[in-house]
Amino acid sequence: ISCWNPMQSLLSSMKQACEILTRDPEGGAARLPFETFSFLYSYLASIDGEISEAETAAFLQGVKEQADKHSGLVLIRHF
Repeated sequence: ISCWNPMQSLLSSMKQACEILTRDPEGGAARLPFETFSFLYSYLASIDGEISEAETAAFLQGVKEQADKHSGLVLIRHF
């Protein structure tokens, strides 16, 4: 039985992307604009091939609802 979880791997990659691309100071919240987060997540999910478009859309909708409460910024805790 495989323990590979493509969603967990993708979320780990997204956390790293947030930490690299944020304009927050070192050790800060590592926020990203939703548009940037959405673009990266959609791209990585599509090349992964194991996460469906419906799963991607549902995940991003949930993240967007949280980001909308924070001036359109995604925080790592949102995912």
